[in-house]
Amino acid sequence: MKGRVALVTGGGRGIGREVASLLATAGARVMIVARSESELSAVGLDYVAADLGTAEGCAQAVCETERRLGPIDLLVVNHGIGSAHERLIWEQDPAVWRETMRINLDGPFELARLTVGGMTRRGYGRLVFTSSTAGEKAERSGSAYSASKHGVIGLARAVAQDAGPFGVTSNAVLPGWVRTEMAERSAKAEAERRAVSVDQVWRERAALYPQNRVLEPREVAEVIAFLCSDAAGGINGEAITVALGGIW
Repeated sequence: MKGRVALVTGGGRGIGREVASLLATAGARVMIVARSESELSAVGLDYVAADLGTAEGCAQAVCETERRLGPIDLLVVNHGIGSAHERLIWEQDPAVWRETMRINLDGPFELARLTVGGMTRRGYGRLVFTSSTAGEKAERSGSAYSASKHGVIGLARAVAQDAGPFGVTSNAVLPGWVRTEMAERSAKAEAERRAVSVDQVWRERAALYPQNRVLEPREVAEVIAFLCSDAAGGINGEAITVALGGIW
């Protein structure tokens, strides 16, 4: 991985930050992207502050990475919006649907569209998309999130078919519950809705898994980093669940 150029979205915190750290340690030249410049600046890597829910923001991230670091070899699409603010489908605000798709699905499409062509011409590339266990199973009051994460898996598999003949792999990682800021927001929203404590929500989430705990961001990041490596060249078009043996 030494000398490879990596673009990691959602790199200011959580899983993205851990992935960026692992790739940098392995010798990659890493650019991280998110909307919060204050979070990005604290990581200690090259960064671009951009709205990846817009075509312009995606183009900015790609162009700045290529200008400053060189052609992109590794693309980790890890940014996203959660489901804490969603409602039952008959109560769902269409604006929530559109915002979720804009960030969770349109952005990944734009980033792939802008980078994969160059990878195919150079004969090498790795794409990893962070989906969710909700990408294969639907959650209650989560129509937009579930649909977008299903879509991310389809996008990863479509890229695998298009770019696979040219030495490029594309896979999706499906984490279960991870203790991230986004998951904390959903826990707080659920606790308020059910009139229970946030700790109770996390205990219930942990009970879904044989180890009676939830994931740490680093555990998901290790899988993503492996899929970015030369050693993972035989893995393409897969949706890999990282959920401690649980079914959710």
